[in-house]
Amino acid sequence: MDTATTAPDQLIFKRLLEERIVFLGSEVTDESANEICAQLLILNSISPDRDIYLYINSPGGSITAGFAIYDTMNFVQADVATVALGFAASMGQFLLSSGTVGKRYALPNASVVMHQPHGGFGGTSADIQTQAKQILHFKHRMAELTSAQTGKPVDQIVEDGDRDRWFTADEALDYGFVDHVVGSTTALPRS
Repeated sequence: MDTATTAPDQLIFKRLLEERIVFLGSEVTDESANEICAQLLILNSISPDRDIYLYINSPGGSITAGFAIYDTMNFVQADVATVALGFAASMGQFLLSSGTVGKRYALPNASVVMHQPHGGFGGTSADIQTQAKQILHFKHRMAELTSAQTGKPVDQIVEDGDRDRWFTADEALDYGFVDHVVGSTTALPRS
């Protein structure tokens, strides 16, 4: 990589990848999901027996893009440890709690927000009905998965996520989104 023509942020992310760190620091979009999925696949192919760390500071975003990341996290052999820093909301929260059980972390001042999926609708009445059905499907699927991740009943997940529900790092730990609240990288196991 020619550093004279490479943007500084590209060098930073290249260096993070060398440490097996993937960073979601934006909205979850098709573009960011494609990049994260590719990084997970590359790191897994290099060393499937070593953990990958997915750091999350995201307001959430696209449901389908988020599910691409979720499926890739589960597809790779390597454990994917997740770390919330700053803000993990909506799809960011879902990805945080989707890390390998026992390896889901939050920094002490991280905020986690859970809510039901939502999106804009448009088109004919038939199109709107189809879109509403799809949103309800995703709502139920995410509730089932979040229930399995947290140990909470599906009905409770649906009720708790009906509106924006904010969690401190300690509350996210109590709820089951994360397994540990850590204040230093030395608290993270390195493989």
